[in-house]
Amino acid sequence: MPWPCFFCLLKIAVVSLLGGVIGAISGLGGGIVIVPMLTLFMHLPIEQAIGASVVSVIAVSSGAGSVYVRDHITNVRIAMFLNFFTVAGAILGAAVLARFLNGDVLKILFGATLLISLIPLLAKIGEELPREAQGDRLARWLKMSGSYFDRRMRREVCYRGRQVPAASGVMSVAGVLAGVLGIGAGVLNVLSMERAMHLPVKVATATSNFLIGVTAAAAAGVYLHRGLVLPFVVVPVAASVLLGALLGTKMMERMSNVLVRKIFAVVLAITGVQMLVGGLHVHI
Repeated sequence: MPWPCFFCLLKIAVVSLLGGVIGAISGLGGGIVIVPMLTLFMHLPIEQAIGASVVSVIAVSSGAGSVYVRDHITNVRIAMFLNFFTVAGAILGAAVLARFLNGDVLKILFGATLLISLIPLLAKIGEELPREAQGDRLARWLKMSGSYFDRRMRREVCYRGRQVPAASGVMSVAGVLAGVLGIGAGVLNVLSMERAMHLPVKVATATSNFLIGVTAAAAAGVYLHRGLVLPFVVVPVAASVLLGALLGTKMMERMSNVLVRKIFAVVLAITGVQMLVGGLHVHI
């Protein structure tokens, strides 16, 4: 493939910056912006676009994830526990189910699930913090609790997780989808922690940023080995995404939980429609 023009690289850098901001705020990485942009602007094959997107997710996770860990918004204990189910699901999806399941059907089911998930999310769109909960016995035994200082509210926010089995199930499904479809399932990460475990949405998005980096690092080696990581695309993408992620963390920490949830809802709707369109092979 010939080297792209300077104007194309500039467009890639600008849109990747936006992708980094959105990824850091929503906890999904920048792939939802970067993959369509690379296929539209540079007419890259989808495999090469995903390869660049995987690297961008690592950049978002490194930039945003490190800041959120430093500021004690990320709950590393919850991330490490749930990551076991994500990785197990990804191995099952990539090694076993990808040979038998129809990718288009899974995309349709995934897209429909995300759009249906908007209903309970929109029902509580104005909820600043989840209601006080003691947490169930398993969550207390696993110490699925924590606190962080909310700069917007200017106070310490304490939370207690619950419904660990439900969250683990959603994370397993997220891993399977990642393994079968080759996508980052960060949207399910956030849903499992925010809706199932009833964590504050800032904690859910920050912890998701930590999680997606681990998953993407494993996938990046595969794409690199297959020659799908193009240096002249990845360099401007990764650099711009990292800058955008650092900017996004500063913005997110000063946002209300309601605004973060609204941004996540928009991204959720876009992702759901994208998956349905891809599965149905509809050209829009």
